Amino acid sequence: MSPSRQRASSSSGPSAPPAPTGVRDAYVDLLRSLAIVRVVGYHCLGLAWLTVAFPAVGVMFALAGSLMAASLDRAGPAAVVHRLRRLLPPLWALAAICVPVMLLGGMRVSWSVLLWLFPVHDPPADRWGAATLGMIWYLREYLWFVLLSPLALPAFRRQPVICLLVPLGLLVACTLTGAKPPGPISDLALYGDCWLLGFAQHDGVLRRMRRSVLLLGAGALGGLGAAWFLTHPGPRGYDLNDIPLGNALWTAAFLLVVLGVVPSLRRPGRADGAPTRTARLLTALNGRAMTVYLWHQTAIGLTVVAAGRWRVHLTGGTGRLLLLAAVAALLVAAVAAFGWVEDLAARRRPALIPRCRAARPEPRCRPVSPARLDPEEPRQPGDRQDPGGWPVRATHGEGAAGDHGGVVAVDERLHPGGVQEVHPPEIDDDPPAARDPYRLVQGGAQPAGRQQVDLAGDLDDHRAVVGERPHLQHGTPHNHGVIATT
Repeated sequence: MSPSRQRASSSSGPSAPPAPTGVRDAYVDLLRSLAIVRVVGYHCLGLAWLTVAFPAVGVMFALAGSLMAASLDRAGPAAVVHRLRRLLPPLWALAAICVPVMLLGGMRVSWSVLLWLFPVHDPPADRWGAATLGMIWYLREYLWFVLLSPLALPAFRRQPVICLLVPLGLLVACTLTGAKPPGPISDLALYGDCWLLGFAQHDGVLRRMRRSVLLLGAGALGGLGAAWFLTHPGPRGYDLNDIPLGNALWTAAFLLVVLGVVPSLRRPGRADGAPTRTARLLTALNGRAMTVYLWHQTAIGLTVVAAGRWRVHLTGGTGRLLLLAAVAALLVAAVAAFGWVEDLAARRRPALIPRCRAARPEPRCRPVSPARLDPEEPRQPGDRQDPGGWPVRATHGEGAAGDHGGVVAVDERLHPGGVQEVHPPEIDDDPPAARDPYRLVQGGAQPAGRQQVDLAGDLDDHRAVVGERPHLQHGTPHNHGVIATT
């Protein structure tokens, strides 16, 4: 037995039950669901403490950054086109209704109307649109992050600390000097570190950090952020949306905790593999998160206008509950009317409500060790060439990691972390050419079929693989945790 095979076998842990296929990462779904609910609740109620308790915008940017890194690893620069395909059609559906309404209301016609098709800058809006379509800034900034990611991801992997300091340094400079750069630049400075921390999560950097170091860093950033926003309150008090520097520091600390400390959870399910009610609810909300985000301020505006016409007060406890109920009802109607656009953008069969797939037991199989073969070592019968361009070897032997599904044996010479857990992904609808070559093989030699993770997202995707996977960069393999995007 070769040394690499011996190390793979010796690093395996005790046998575990096979992981079910088609299982979505419940923790990522939960984070995204909490973020979108918090955004809607904040815009309905205007409670400043919500921005401190759960900085939802930063969480969504971090999840989107992690997914963008995974897409770039899988498809290269073509991932930009794939992501735009998921991002823009729901926006176009909104613009197809709102832009004609604003033009009829007196908005001037100019070339800037085309920004509704590709919002690299804030698209034009009239007074009504400014009040109900202000959330477009998030899509504008998301678009810029997507366009910059093919350059930002390699730079982050070479110099992560410097890359993290660039947006923060720009934000500090603007805060101390009072400079007010254009919206895209100021928001890049504010949320750039959130996107980069998503890269770090995907690459497994946060997971490999010592817990004490991670908590110490989170405590330091959180302490600085709290000290700043407590001593520099904005016009709405301690609303972090009015305190950019405090917002950036506090959000970075929050992300270190929720992405680096809190463990990932598996999707709960019944013994027969059927999804629970919670699983179905999270699936439905994540599958329509973009629709909910785009239409929620319009729902709030319509509710306020109707309440004013019928002289219904929306203040006080009863009024706020009425407001939330009316907005929820209008969002259900918007999801029913426009949610199918998200399915078409994702190349899924349109459905009224996204359905949660039942988990199926994964057959016991032997995964391929991603350990790179030594150039001097002769190839053996089980060896093969990975489509990514580097040779890999199937593991064999009693007690090897291949004795139970969901675990990959990693050569300790290249992967000091040893055995890492991988949750089998869902089958995606993307063309076979775009599918991930990372796969399991039955019996250590024959392909068991390729499985693809649908990784488009912030508000645009809701599937993810939890764990570490190999990545080859500049001749050196790296482990990258893959997870799933106010």
